Amino acid sequence: MDHGSAESQNAIALLKTAKGQVEAALRMMEDDRYCIDISKQILASLALLKKANQIVLRQHIDTCVKEAVQNSQGQEKIEEIALILDRYMGGPGA
Repeated sequence: MDHGSAESQNAIALLKTAKGQVEAALRMMEDDRYCIDISKQILASLALLKKANQIVLRQHIDTCVKEAVQNSQGQEKIEEIALILDRYMGGPGA
């Protein structure tokens, strides 16, 4: 994966924003703020993490998996993705 690509930079920005939101949620908890406000902050950070993960997985498919398939080594990469999807969706490998 090219960590200098625009997609990677977008994922990095999303992760940094999510980090800030998690830190804000933590401060809100420590300050005994309203539970619904804290929950909204947590949900916002989860949405950013999900989007960043989509970018990372898409880049993995576009680069690593594509290269592995071209070199007749695609099965291992396919299994890696299947395990990630199982975890994401709560399947057997979760």
